[in-house]
Amino acid sequence: MSRIEILAPVGGAQQLEAAVRCGADAVYLGGKGFNARRNAENFSELSLAEAVKYCHARNVRVHVTVNTLILDEELEALEQEIRSVAQSGADAAIIQDLTVMRLFKEKCPSVERHASTQAVVHNSDGAKLMRNLGFTRVVLARELSLKEIEKIISKVNDIEYETFVHGALCTALSGACYLSAMLGGRSGNRGLCAQPCRLDFKCSGCSYALSLKDMSYIDHIHALKQCGVTSFKIEGRMKRPEYVAAAVTACRNAVEGKPYDAEMLKNVFSRSGFTQGYLLDKRGPEMQGIRTKDDADAASEVYGRIRALYRNERQSVPVDLKLEVREGKPMVFTAKCENLYAVVTGDIPEKAERAPVAGDTLADSCRKTGGTPFIARNVDIGLDDGLSAASAKINAMRREALSKLLEERSAIRPHIWNDTWKLPEHGAHFSQAPSLRARFETAEQIPEINDLEYIYVPIEKVIRRPELIDIYGDKLIAELPHALFPADEDDLERKLENIIPRGLHFVSCDNVYGIVLAKRLGLKIFGGFGLNITNTNALDEYKALGLEDAVVSFELNEANIRFLGSDLKRGAIVYGRLPLMRLRRCPNKRKNGCGDCRGYGELEDRMGVAFPLLCHEKRYTTVLNSVPLWTADKPLRNIDFGILYFTVETAREVKEIIRAHVAGEKAPFPHTYGLYGRKLL
Repeated sequence: MSRIEILAPVGGAQQLEAAVRCGADAVYLGGKGFNARRNAENFSELSLAEAVKYCHARNVRVHVTVNTLILDEELEALEQEIRSVAQSGADAAIIQDLTVMRLFKEKCPSVERHASTQAVVHNSDGAKLMRNLGFTRVVLARELSLKEIEKIISKVNDIEYETFVHGALCTALSGACYLSAMLGGRSGNRGLCAQPCRLDFKCSGCSYALSLKDMSYIDHIHALKQCGVTSFKIEGRMKRPEYVAAAVTACRNAVEGKPYDAEMLKNVFSRSGFTQGYLLDKRGPEMQGIRTKDDADAASEVYGRIRALYRNERQSVPVDLKLEVREGKPMVFTAKCENLYAVVTGDIPEKAERAPVAGDTLADSCRKTGGTPFIARNVDIGLDDGLSAASAKINAMRREALSKLLEERSAIRPHIWNDTWKLPEHGAHFSQAPSLRARFETAEQIPEINDLEYIYVPIEKVIRRPELIDIYGDKLIAELPHALFPADEDDLERKLENIIPRGLHFVSCDNVYGIVLAKRLGLKIFGGFGLNITNTNALDEYKALGLEDAVVSFELNEANIRFLGSDLKRGAIVYGRLPLMRLRRCPNKRKNGCGDCRGYGELEDRMGVAFPLLCHEKRYTTVLNSVPLWTADKPLRNIDFGILYFTVETAREVKEIIRAHVAGEKAPFPHTYGLYGRKLL
């Protein structure tokens, strides 16, 4: 991309018009299914085509969000959705699930593929994998600082990068939040997040500890451009058209070096102001914010003023105009835009009885392109002497020519569709009695004698105690960090290189970067639940990437798991406090930093229910479920292995839980069966 792109959110037809008329270079929108804002108005197959026509006529690109996780039962509907995107002529698809990626790549390869922020790309190895998979652009995680963005792009500079510059912030890493799914069955990974994080969770005496102010990085657009970012994205497909108009206008002014109305932007929507905490690497409690009555009142006062911004067409499409007025010949008006022409023939001009028409007068008539998206660039008048040409006739020819040209520019140009390629078909996957594995937060939790197939221990604990490799040998799987930010990439790789000769052979990864890192070091890869595998073909994709086996998403229910095909061994978490969120901004952190925090804390909801907080090397924090998952008395079927996921349990509790699980006993404490017994929305 040679120019930078302002990318605007479009939840419906009104937002589309506001975005385009205020100067967006591109818009992103969703169909009726498979997009991360399923509660927006969105676009059916017919309205999607109309939206593309409207945008392409005005030099605006269209990116379609197909960025939810897919279930096997949805594959037919998914393929139809992808076909409608291809037929609409849209420019790009925003994708999370690797099955969606594969279908776009094979069925309609000319549609650009953009890796969604839901893919949690937050370091250079993650960007490398997306590039290697055939994505043309990466939407970077919102939690990155300016220096981190610069470092990623400097290491992997042969792919485009998109960053959010304005709008709401999820408190958790996108794609790594399961709070809404677990609390209410409405999955953020499936486009139906109920935003429970906006409720009053308390932590360390602070209210609304998970609710963040909206970001606004508009003042830093040029700094981001210098880093190599080419697309600047505004969040807000659920927002009003006035919000879209104000945000696009502010970004357009910033890009062009003009001042923008920061107060109007704040008033149209904010949570008591904005934050730049992530971008400037200042992740303290000042990032928190809620939507107040004063915020809402301020918005209602500016709506009318903002509507004026998009009342009329934005004249931004250069057009070359030519008018031929020759004696004895019909007048000819030609409008040219890029490689498209529209030609209109008029009457034969008459001889002037008095003063003949002047060329400047004709040129002025030709330039009147108001009410259209065109703006006259070159006007060429061919005029013989002594002729008369009525302004009304010239105006009519101009209007007709521009209308024809607009219609030609609006023509749908569908992408070629490959009807011969099909997703692989799979028979049923039959598992024997599943083996049992366990994941331990600390080495002290591991029982002295165990019959576990494998044990997982965080890599940081293995690095500190490399004798664990000697003790457990090839039963040990080192768990790579879910989040590995750029400053820590080289350090972790160096430490891995130092302990591999000790006999470390296996790692597990909860994020795609781990696949690239492990392959580079010659380690065998076990996929974690954070890869968000929810369908058979995603299992195939990860097998092709070299995984030994994979843990499927705990957002699946038992029936979904039972009918997964593919011959890649799959497992599931069968016990544990499930990680509901991964947070880079720890809600336990105060203005004075971490203080004497020992890495543990609690969130408390409105009902007084406590959710443990677990710190990972002061790099990110995990919110654990209030009660553990328990399946011993209702075992999952057709899995190859189950994982007991230990986090805050004592060594004595670990030993008793393993015994009870092997015996198939009922839980002796409050627990949940998670989503295994429910249908995910």
